[in-house]
Amino acid sequence: MPLAWSGVAAPDPLAPLAALPGVAEAAEEARQALGRAHRHKFNLRGWPQTAAEASVRAARASSVLDGGSLSFSKDTGEPDPVLAGALRVSEALEGGATSLVSVWQRAPLQAMARLHALAAADLTDDDRLGRPRTDDPDVGRRLELLADIVNGGSRVPAPVLAAVAHGELLTLAPFGVADGVVARAVSRLITMANGLDPHGLGVPELYWMNEVGQYRAAARGFASGTPDGLTAWLIFSNRGLQAGAREALDIAQSAT
Repeated sequence: MPLAWSGVAAPDPLAPLAALPGVAEAAEEARQALGRAHRHKFNLRGWPQTAAEASVRAARASSVLDGGSLSFSKDTGEPDPVLAGALRVSEALEGGATSLVSVWQRAPLQAMARLHALAAADLTDDDRLGRPRTDDPDVGRRLELLADIVNGGSRVPAPVLAAVAHGELLTLAPFGVADGVVARAVSRLITMANGLDPHGLGVPELYWMNEVGQYRAAARGFASGTPDGLTAWLIFSNRGLQAGAREALDIAQSAT
């Protein structure tokens, strides 16, 4: 279990993570990079167009990270089940306050269940959609803890909060299928809901896909709960946000 969640009393349970070497600096660089993307002249008014493109790119990359395809089948013109789920998730995240962002702000567990129902609709039985697995009694407790922390239980910067939620869901695999797509969607939800990337213009998923070996190694480091492992994951996650912001600028520039 992550170091800051080990049961040691602290005013903010994630404060020790934000204080790890280099983490605050990486989070600030991510914030500045996403701010530049939002200030691009096209994104001042044309952000719905660039957000839609970012959403599709994010879905495709997230699909690959969960073993799905990057594009539609050449034979059928249809997405495979993993990509189809990732695309449904991305569509649900579009629209700001009218999307799952507003649900997340009120009821994170409900939003996670909805994300899983969308991501896994073609991958598991209907009675398992949105339902945490029951083979590990610790799953429900840790999900509730995560919900408490993201719903006002921590005041760490949004890039750190997003990375922690992302890493915890990858570690916990609470649903047993499509957990990676859900984890990355939750990271995106947090950056949108907390104002870091309110329109969802960034595409960090593309960086994580391109660096898949490091992504998996860093996630294992987070799961280990060691200071070095936690630091590596938090910094790597924020590098993804920075790279995703550069992708957002490229999208905006292409649309100009």
